[in-house]
This record gives sequence, C-alpha cells and structure tokens, in this order.
Amino acid sequence: MNVVATIPVATKVKSRPGAAAATSGNALPFFAVRTAVNARRYVTGLRAFREDEFGSGPESPSRSHIQAVNRLIEEARKRQMVEDRRLATLAGNIAKAGDSGRALLLQLKERNQALASETEKIWEFYLNLFGQRIGPFGHWLRGIDRIALDCYQAVYLGLGRARSIPSPVPFAYMEAGFGPATYRRGVKLSKLGQRQNPFPLVKVPFHRLVNPWSLGAVPHEVAHNLQNDLELWEIMPHRIKLAFDQHKLPERNAEVWARWHKEAYADLAGVLLIGPAYVGSLMDVVGRSRQQTAAYSDEAVHPTPIIRVPLNIRLLERMGFGEDAQAFRRSWDMLYPASVWRQVPDWVRAKLPQQIDAALDAMCFTSFKEYGGRALADVVRFQPKHAALVREAAARLETGTDTGVLPERFLIAAARIALIRKKAAPEIIHRNFYETLGR
Repeated sequence: MNVVATIPVATKVKSRPGAAAATSGNALPFFAVRTAVNARRYVTGLRAFREDEFGSGPESPSRSHIQAVNRLIEEARKRQMVEDRRLATLAGNIAKAGDSGRALLLQLKERNQALASETEKIWEFYLNLFGQRIGPFGHWLRGIDRIALDCYQAVYLGLGRARSIPSPVPFAYMEAGFGPATYRRGVKLSKLGQRQNPFPLVKVPFHRLVNPWSLGAVPHEVAHNLQNDLELWEIMPHRIKLAFDQHKLPERNAEVWARWHKEAYADLAGVLLIGPAYVGSLMDVVGRSRQQTAAYSDEAVHPTPIIRVPLNIRLLERMGFGEDAQAFRRSWDMLYPASVWRQVPDWVRAKLPQQIDAALDAMCFTSFKEYGGRALADVVRFQPKHAALVREAAARLETGTDTGVLPERFLIAAARIALIRKKAAPEIIHRNFYETLGR
C-alpha cells in the first residue's frame, strides 16, 4: 500500500497578521522573549514556604524548620536571579546582537535551566518531607521527633560544660527501604544541589513506624548527628588507635576499628540511651543468614555483624546488666556457633575480647573536652533503676495508661517488653505508643 498517496494535499490557509513573524527569521525576538519570560516565571514560582502551610498542630514543621529551608531556597533563588537578569537584558536586545550575542543567549538559557532545576530540587525535597506532616502518618513522625529530641536533651544536659544549643532539632520523615538512615546537619546533599542540609533528618521506613518496638534504630541515627554536632567525627578514629596502642593490640586491627568508628559509636550510644532494648533491636536487624552475618569486608563501615552484637553485649556488662548480657550472648552463640566464626579472618578474630574492650574504652569510657571533660558513659547511661521504670511503662502501654514523666526514648524499650509479655495485641501497643508520644 502506498502510504504517501493516502495523505491528503494540504489546503491553502490564509495568513494571519503576525504569522509571517513566526515562520521567518523574525522569530528570533519571540524566542528570546519566551526564554526570558519562562526563566523569570520559573524562579518566582518557587516561592518560600508559609509557616502554616503544613498545618498548625504539634506534628507540623516548626517555625525554625520552615525558616531554615526558606533560607536555602532564597539563597538558590538569588543565585538564579543574577543569571535571570543577564538573560532578560540580552533577550530584550537580541535583534541588535550579533552571532556572539545569539550564542551567549543559548548559554544563558542553558545556565538558567540548570539553576532552576537545582532550586526546584531543594523546593521539592522539603515540600515532600513537610507534606508528610499533613497526611495520615503525621502523628507517627511527630512521635519520632520527640524521641530524637529526648536523646539530644539527655546528652546535652549531661555534658560537663554547657555547649551552644543546636537548632533546629532533628526532623523525621518516612521513606521506603529496609533500613533507617540519617542526613547530618551541615552535610552537603546531592538532593540539595550539594548545599548543606540545615538540620538533622531521620529517615524511618514504614515497616519500622508500624512496629514501634523495632525503633531502636532511632537512637542510632540520632547518635550519628550527636557525634557530628559534638565535633567528634574527626577525633574518634585517633582515639581508637590510641586505645589499641595502649592495649598493645596490632595497628592493623586498630585501622579496622577506626574505619568502623561511626557505626560502632552510634550503636554504643544507642545502648547508653535505651539500654538492653537496643541490643535486642540490633539482633533483630543484623541477625541474618550465617554466611551474611559473618561476612567480613575490608571496606565495610559497619562492624561485621557477628562482631557487632558482642561489642554491644560487652557494653551492657560494663553498664551493670550482666544477666541481660548473658541472655543475649547465649542466644547469639546458638544462632552463630563457633563454626560460623571461622568465616571471619583469623587476624580480625585474634584477641577479639581485648579489641572490644579497647574500642569501648575509647568511645565510651575516655573523657573528651567535647563532653565537657566527661566520658560518654558519664554523660548519659541507662541504669538498672531505669529498667524498673521501663517495666512499669510497658504495663501502662498495655492498658493505655499515661506513662507520666518517663523519657520518650524509654518508650521504645517499654514497647519491646509489652510485646514480649503478650498481654496486649501488637495493634494495641502500637496505638498506645503513639498516643502517649502525642500527649
């Protein structure tokens, strides 16, 4: 079949006024004007957020969160407006511009589009985060905010000397994925065009939010931010190497633990913040197939899982929770017997108890000027007397009774105990957990 022959001949259309300009060389000024108008509307359309835009309840972003983001947006817009004015000036005179001017117009157009895309990234990123607070999960996320804030308050109030108050406070949001994560204050994010994140962000997957007894990861992610805000990020590897030298342990092993310092610190701070519940939560996360849990990597930033749990069990012992530590160790040894440990290189396993104690000495039991002359274990420590409060709180969660002045972070431990006791359905514990945090 001859396809071309089936196409009808176009009917002659009477020209309209101005139509010639759209099809002749005179179209250039219109192209330039459209380019300038589009660029200006793009940059002015990405407005600042209003303080009441995402609700006015306790789950809404605070004024300081909104203001911090608006500063980011305004800085990006100012950079873009400089290029926008250059584009508008050139577009208005393009008829008189030579070839170099037309080439510059295209360069400025491309530059404006790139800057507009960066500004839109920032605007969209926080629009999505803040928008979650007016949805059905807003009160859950507010609960995570309160736990994160409680962790910060516990540490900053325990310092030997006062430090400047970090602000804005951590902000939680929900995102798909297996594990929680965090973006530290001041870290440059590709999502923000490599600009600095203005406040700590704590990402929590839905499956963790719906199972509050699995939220031991929240103190872990908050601890990453504490280590950063307390300016311990660069210091800790050196302290670990020094402790290994004092314990007369090989430099090769010290290098491994120095590489692990961020994740190991976050774990240990989690134990100090919520006690044995953190170790149970950690076992839930890293207790995978024997092959995967014992797999060692020379590049991993997390301690090898089969070592990671004993590290935190040992801290429990040194905190005075010997019975809990023994119970966890028996369970871990049953899951991962000695034969599984053979997958870990001999030199990594050599003198492991001494390595663990050296790491604990460095990260938990050595004084730092950043802590006001105290050690982390003196700044904040879950104590056996706190365990009694947690048990009482677990009974209150089962019945929906007010938990009173109990620190918010302890509710994670209380939810775990309530789940183990089986006196209330998981749905009841979940509901009462978030209702308690919402009071």
